[in-house]
Formats: sequence, structure tokens, C-alpha cells
Amino acid sequence: MFFLQDNVKITKNIVQMQMRLSPMIKIRVPATTANLGPGFDCLGIALNLYNYFTIEKIEEGLEAVLVDQSSGNILDLPLENNLFIQAMDELLQRTGRKIDGIRITEEINIPFARGLGSSASAVVAGLVAANCLTGEPFQEEELIEMAVDIEGHPDNVVPAFKGGFIINVISRNGLCYKKLELGDDLKFVVLIPDFELKTNAVRQALPEKIGYADAVFNISRAALLTASLYTRDYKQMRTAMEDRLHQDYRSRLIPGFFQVMEAAYEAGALGVALSGSGPSMIAVAEDNMDEIGRAMVETFKEHEIKASYLVKTTDNQGCRIVN
Repeated sequence: MFFLQDNVKITKNIVQMQMRLSPMIKIRVPATTANLGPGFDCLGIALNLYNYFTIEKIEEGLEAVLVDQSSGNILDLPLENNLFIQAMDELLQRTGRKIDGIRITEEINIPFARGLGSSASAVVAGLVAANCLTGEPFQEEELIEMAVDIEGHPDNVVPAFKGGFIINVISRNGLCYKKLELGDDLKFVVLIPDFELKTNAVRQALPEKIGYADAVFNISRAALLTASLYTRDYKQMRTAMEDRLHQDYRSRLIPGFFQVMEAAYEAGALGVALSGSGPSMIAVAEDNMDEIGRAMVETFKEHEIKASYLVKTTDNQGCRIVN
């Protein structure tokens, strides 16, 4: 790592830039739910569930503390595996600058490896923090491009940066995206099973090729979903959130997936989908949120899987420096 040696010390053979560090910088990054059924790797929504990253000045070295807010436990994560630090390191390499003497406290509310953008939140916060501490040499759009490079796809990191509902396109000229702000009338029942799925491992379940019929199926539904959200006409959400590109394959790793989906619809959900690569699921609703959540939890229980649910709305702000 560029600014890590012996885990905590900065190399002394390179002259360090003297910077004025604020006594405290606190960054808030929202959770995200990606794909939304048909929008594989291109659609995502930011949710009002947040990780917080606080940076404080200390005399020297680098310290990182991760706190699981649901349990209050300190999480054991080596510095070299910390995505926040990796993202900071990426930006520092581009500037040639060094940072010494900081303590990072990560307050984790977004569960790891559940398809809710926990890794994207760390990447986004790390880039924003390093940019702030080095005098903001990069514009926001440049930071977004860096985040996409680090994550490998834009569906989580762009809504984490910008908030709202994001349509992402990778073109020959780079990333293009459009943001649509959603209202509080649309609720998201977020079902979180008590097991993890790593994104890289889950991608291995996907086929190398798909047929024209499946491509047309998803294109039509992604368009319908976007139009439904734009017009705030949710009557066709069930059809709009159907998918043939990834859910059928990933569902094999999630016992009871389609039964849970059907239970949500029977309880009044407008649309249901796998959140990101899973195993979390989202049910879109305007009312009966608790009934939907309980129905999904109970159906998972029938498959011997413990789960919990949260009711969330869209975060339209994205990443924010809150202190």
C-alpha cells in the first residue's frame, strides 16, 4: 500500500506533505440496492440506511476501528483488507501525497456481503475522505470514475455517491448516468437473511451467454421499471421487476427464494427482487410493509433460514460530509 508500511507507519524516505487536518471529518454514505430485477449491473437505488466514517487527527500512524452498530462489537479487519483504506490509497497514489496521523472509525449499519452496497460505501467514503484531506484535487465526477474502477461496476457506487434512482451506462467514452429522485411514498422492505454471499463468488453462478429472448425480456422490463418510477405509477411493478439474467441462477444459492418472493406478493408487495447479488431481497410497497416483512421472514424460517427486515425509503442525497 502506498501509505502503509508495517501496517501503521508511513515510509520516512519520502518527504511528507504538510496538511492541515480538521480535528474531525465525518462522512455518511447510504446503502444501495442494485439491479432491481431486470437492471443487471446498471440500475440502483440509494436507501436511507447509512455507514458513518469518522476521521480524527492523531500524533502519527494509522488506526482503523470498525464497530458493528447492530451489536456494538468491534470487528476484526486487517488494514490491508479495509476497502476504505484501499480507496484512500488509490487516490493518494494519483496525487503523490501522504497522510500520516489519522484514526478512522467506521460505524457499520449496512451488513457485509448481503447485497446492500457495504463495499461501495467504504470505497466512496475512502475516496471522499482522501480528497478532502488533500485539498480536493479531484472533482466529484472524477471520484465517481475512480469508484467504478475500484468496484468494477457502477450499479452500487454511483447511487452511493449521488443518491436517488440511478441509470448507469458504460460507454466507449466512460460512465454515463442519469439520476431520478424518488418520493417517500415508495417504501422498500429490505429482507436480510442471516448468511453472507460474496459478490465475486455469486457471479460465478451466472452463464457466460444468454439468448435473444432473455435479452429482450430484460430490456423491456428495465424500460418499464424506469418509466414506472419516473411517472410514479406503480401498478405494473410486478411485471417491471421480473428478470431472466441473474436471479434464476443466483436463487440456487438462496433456499426458498421464489417462495419468499411469492409470500411478499401475497402480503401486498408491488414488486420483489434480489438486492444486488444477494442474499438480501427487497419488496417495493406503498403500504402493509410490516405484513410483507413478516411474511418474508416466516417463509425463510420454513427453509431453516433466520432473517430480519427493515423498512426504508430512498435517500436522494447520496454521500455527505456531515461534520
